Amino acid sequence: MGAIQKLKGILTNHSETRENHSDEDLRSRYYKTTNKNAMKALQEMFKNMDGVTVKSVSEEHGEIAVQVTKGRKAFVIVTVISVRPFETAVDFSVTTDTKLIPFDFGYSRLLIKQMYDRVDKSIIYIGSGLNSEKK
Repeated sequence: MGAIQKLKGILTNHSETRENHSDEDLRSRYYKTTNKNAMKALQEMFKNMDGVTVKSVSEEHGEIAVQVTKGRKAFVIVTVISVRPFETAVDFSVTTDTKLIPFDFGYSRLLIKQMYDRVDKSIIYIGSGLNSEKK
């Protein structure tokens, strides 16, 4: 990741993961589980986190909306997609609630990294950006 991308990451209030992200930490992560089990594990993880409230869960769309109220306030959308049997992708989209200035100095990126670290401990991690070469 170049200096310009790092600067853009700091001067924003939104970060999200995707398959072929230039930042290795913000690439989609894959886990050895089913969609249903991933949703259950993520909901349990958020329930046990201090200062985090699950706002809505859409099993049919594979999305969980989460409000972070401890520390800096943020809104998180987690997307869970079953790629094939026992291979499920998890993506995060984080928007920080910044009142005075329009950027969060990389907090949204850090929050994604922390959440992925927690998920890695509860579900078997396979890899990141596994399908980025496929078109």
